[in-house]
Order: sequence, then structure tokens, then C-alpha cells
Amino acid sequence: MSTSSARPSADDLLVLLAVGRSGRFVTAAEEVGLNHTTISRRIAALEHSLGGRVLARVAGGWELTDLGRDALVAAENIESAVRSLATGADGTRTLEGVVRLSATDGFSAYIAAPAAAQVQRHHPRVSLEIVTATRRASQHRSGLDIEVVVGEPRVRRAIATRLGDYRLGLYGSRSYLAQHGTPESVTDLARYPLVYFIDAMLQVDDLDLASSFVPAMHESVTSTNVFVHVEATRADAGLGLLPCFMADRHDDLVRVLPEQVAVQLSYWLVTRKETLRRPEVAAVVEAITLRMRDQHDVLLGRSQAEGTV
Repeated sequence: MSTSSARPSADDLLVLLAVGRSGRFVTAAEEVGLNHTTISRRIAALEHSLGGRVLARVAGGWELTDLGRDALVAAENIESAVRSLATGADGTRTLEGVVRLSATDGFSAYIAAPAAAQVQRHHPRVSLEIVTATRRASQHRSGLDIEVVVGEPRVRRAIATRLGDYRLGLYGSRSYLAQHGTPESVTDLARYPLVYFIDAMLQVDDLDLASSFVPAMHESVTSTNVFVHVEATRADAGLGLLPCFMADRHDDLVRVLPEQVAVQLSYWLVTRKETLRRPEVAAVVEAITLRMRDQHDVLLGRSQAEGTV
């Protein structure tokens, strides 16, 4: 593409901003109130004025080129100038927009959702869309602003931040243990069925390794959803390898072999550098970080003496 002397349009730059953040024309079209065809035309016009490609096709969407990232800085300055005119009654800056997050089921329910509510109380015009998934971090975060994954991710053109640790423990319902007895050693676990993830569908290496702590157990109920693990364990399906911060909420669940079976894992937050510069995204990340800090002891499980038999 030949170099052009035309001045880029501010509107076209803001369209690039929307596409660069979401990685998808359709999502960007919804955000800026234009149709897909107009988005394509605006991007083409911007590329003509800049004399090069600003977007490259990747799996599932679009990614900024080096020229596109340079143009994005100018677009963010335009957006910042416009938003500076929008202030609340007390004169403070009003944040608005949709923040899209992907996280595991348990994290979404007990960390992300309360954090989103906290953001809403301070910034009513910011909304958070939460997609639950237990998977590796995406190499191309099309349609997502934030990802939270288990285990340190390998990512490119993104920032990975360790949020904190949580712990898995082995639990049984009081009624199940009363009927089948409580294991006294790891060797005893061979006679108990395990409630956990579906092995063939598990994409997260750290969660896969966690089951090695109980290698002798045969599978009972398995699921891709950790809430199913909790409820199946409560319903006497066997012993569940469960996040302590979820299992400890239920008085009918008892942790067994707490010293022998204690699997510590970590949550990591992944986002693009340009996405993190959005004030509404930064507000959500801050709220999630504070929630993780407040729930530190809960995430690691209550004292081993509690709830054991």
C-alpha cells in the first residue's frame, strides 16, 4: 500500500479503537453504532490515509499491526479528550462502556461478580459481561478485554499478571462419609470414587496435574463445570477435589486428608496493553485485584482443623 499524504479522520481512528479493543468488526459496530460494512469502509479509508495496514486477520478476528498500534495511541488521545468533557455532578470523570471478561466458573461467581458490583456502585455506566470458561489463555483475545486463567500463561502482545493463589482440597458430604467411612491415608483413596473435571476435555495443565494427588481413585461424576463438582459431592457421588473457597461455604461438606491433599494453584489476569489503558477496564482490574486481596484466606481454605473428621 503506497504512502498517502491525506490526514487521517478522527472518526476513522475511533473506529480503529473499537476494533482494536474487541478484535471483531461486529462487536466494534455495536459499540460505535455503525454497521459492519461501514466499519470495513472506515478501516479501509484509514489505511489509505496512513499508507499501510492497521489490522491483520488472525484466528477469530483481527489484530493490530505495528502501524495500527501507533494509530491507536492517537485514537486513545482523541477518546480521552472527548471523555474529559463528560463529568459527574461532583465534577469527577464519568466512566462508561462495556468490559468483557472470560474466567473460570468459580472465579466468575465469587471474585468477578462481586468486583463488578463494586465497579457499578461507583460507575453506574460501566457494565461487565462475564463469559465462563476453563481454558488456556487465548493467543488472540478477539471480543475479550480481560481473561482470567489458572496457571501462568504463555501469551504474546499481552500483559499477564498474577492475581493470587487458591487451593483445592478433597471433600466428602457428612452423609457419604458416615456411610462409607473417612479415608485415613492417600492409599485408602483407592476405594473411593472421585468427582472432578472430565479428563479428556480438560485444557488447563495445572488442573490436570492436580488430579495426580489422588491417582488411585476411579471417576464418579465428572463435568466441565466446578459447580457441578460441588453439588455432586454434596449429593454423595463420591469425594470431590474442590476449590476450598467454594466447598467451605457448605456445612454439609467435610474436608478429608487436608495435609496430604492440598493443591495450590494460581489465578492469572491477561489483557492487552492497549485495552488496559481504557479507564473502565482499569477500574474492573483494580476491583478484581482488591477482591482477591480481601478473599486471600478464604481462597486458601479455612484452617485444617475446621471441618475435618
